[in-house]
Amino acid sequence: MLGLLFAGIGIGAAWMARDYAGASGIYPMVLGLILALLGGAVAVRAVRSGRNEVRVLIDAPAQMITAAVIATIYVALVVPLGFYTASFLLMLALPLALGFRQALYALVVSLVFMALIYLVFSVLLEKPLPREFFQSLFAAGA
Repeated sequence: MLGLLFAGIGIGAAWMARDYAGASGIYPMVLGLILALLGGAVAVRAVRSGRNEVRVLIDAPAQMITAAVIATIYVALVVPLGFYTASFLLMLALPLALGFRQALYALVVSLVFMALIYLVFSVLLEKPLPREFFQSLFAAGA
């Protein structure tokens, strides 16, 4: 059922994005189609499994609350710190808060992820993101 819900949301998002002017609709349309495909895959997998028992939605409610609190802090920090700094901190804090204890591995994954995000948003899509705190700091000193 959840897979069908996400598939429907993805199709709706892609449908709405077709009305955007110029190339501005390509990115949300692609994201909507990806969401629809993944939601459809989840739905097909659920049907093929043949199981129909009720499952617990959340196995670890404390971890879900921790993740929600960290996500809320992340959203609050994007504007004052900038997208890249806040996202890097999220990529470090979330795994460690949820029990992952290999800090060096988390650091490397965070750096690689942020490099990919930079390439996609700033280089490939040329999308403006919130100004980085450190850029403002250095620009004020110059």
